[in-house]
This record gives sequence, structure tokens and C-alpha cells, in this order.
Amino acid sequence: MIAALLTRLAASPWMRSALRYGAIVLAVLLFLLSLRRSGERAGRLAERLETMEKTDDAQRRMLEAAARRPRSRDDLAERLRDGRF
Repeated sequence: MIAALLTRLAASPWMRSALRYGAIVLAVLLFLLSLRRSGERAGRLAERLETMEKTDDAQRRMLEAAARRPRSRDDLAERLRDGRF
């Protein structure tokens, strides 16, 4: 019963064009939703990259500061006397 009704609707020329336009609209809608999702994913990845760069910069600065530290108490005392600390 339902199949016959759908067949009769699909047989009419105006219904075929309506189905064609409906399929086109659905394809465009799905494309736009996919595009939006890809944009959100790219935004999250960019934010993650920025966070990693900040973390790496902080770690690099800590390592550089550790490399410049006095090696012993004598080195510390000498730097304090010279005013380089």
C-alpha cells in the first residue's frame, strides 16, 4: 500500500524534481555540517599547538636558567662578590 503510494508520487514529474532538489539540499547541508566540524577540529588543534608552544618555551627558559646557575658554593660566592648574580 505504502510502496504503491510512494511509487505513484515518484512517477509524477513535479515530485521527481522536488526529490532531486531535496537531495541536492540534503547534500549541501551535509557538506556544510562536515565543513563546520572540520573547522572546529582545526581550531582545537591550533589551540593545542599554542599551549604546547607556551609549555615548551617555559621549559626551555628553565633549562637555560639551570645551565647558567653556579655549580658550587664557591662559584656562587664568587659571582656574588663580582656582582654578576
